[in-house]
Amino acid sequence: MNKLRAIELFVKLAEVGSFTRVAEQFNTSKSMISKEISRLEDQLGARLLHRTTRHLQLTQVGEGYLQRARDILSKLEEADSFVLSTQQAPKGKLKINLPMVLGITDLGKVFADFMQTYPDIELDIHLGDEDIDLVEQGFDLGLRATSRPIDSNYIGREITRFDYHICASPEYLATNPAIEHPRDLAQHNCFKYRYFKGKNIWPLDEGVKISGTLKANNVLFMLESIKAGLGIGILPEFACRQAIASKEVVSILPDSKKPQLTLLALYPARHHVPASVLQCIQFLQHWFTHHYPDTDQTLS
Repeated sequence: MNKLRAIELFVKLAEVGSFTRVAEQFNTSKSMISKEISRLEDQLGARLLHRTTRHLQLTQVGEGYLQRARDILSKLEEADSFVLSTQQAPKGKLKINLPMVLGITDLGKVFADFMQTYPDIELDIHLGDEDIDLVEQGFDLGLRATSRPIDSNYIGREITRFDYHICASPEYLATNPAIEHPRDLAQHNCFKYRYFKGKNIWPLDEGVKISGTLKANNVLFMLESIKAGLGIGILPEFACRQAIASKEVVSILPDSKKPQLTLLALYPARHHVPASVLQCIQFLQHWFTHHYPDTDQTLS
């Protein structure tokens, strides 16, 4: 049995739900498809599909196997595309969705360097923090800074990681109650980021409920109010790096437990991966490793 072919048949069968359609796409017979799937199940020692005269339904084992089989096929396709990409310079259009603030800060620099390195690639960049369907909107690639699991419909490749900082200005700290523990934040004016999944619970230690007079959908806007001494915010490292270095704001509660943001490059799980997408992902990984080699911001 050609196991790789059987896996391909199983994934396609799960997607289209019809032996007839799979047989047509692979230019073979329904009985041959059925035999291949049966051999795969025999080798695995588990049933992957419930078959009836009208419907196909994945078993619980089949659901789990499907997700992993897609990952295998995607990585194989990626490996083939990588070899192809090394044989020729990538060209064509690349439509990419980027987080707003990260696009303005670090990623603006990254893609300026990328354009110099790959002048034959035409970039179409969209900046925004709202959740969008990459496939529906026609994006080849999406970058997400997240501390949560990604949608299983996408393949995610880690680029780098960022720390969170609790930021306040020296003036604010000098004129307000001391902050020695995360629970002390309940007494303070804490700003909210509109797209933050935790709503009004900041992810410090076991979670801290906060309240404040500002909610914004852009952390750079929020940072200006923090620098003005009006309140406190939880900000990703790329948004507050310069303000901390210039001492316009102070990173407080450094020893409290906080999640990291992982920057992921996302593309659809059932999507052919163009060489330009793979080159872009590799470029991003190398860029962050080169520019931040000695910090926790980069992956080991």
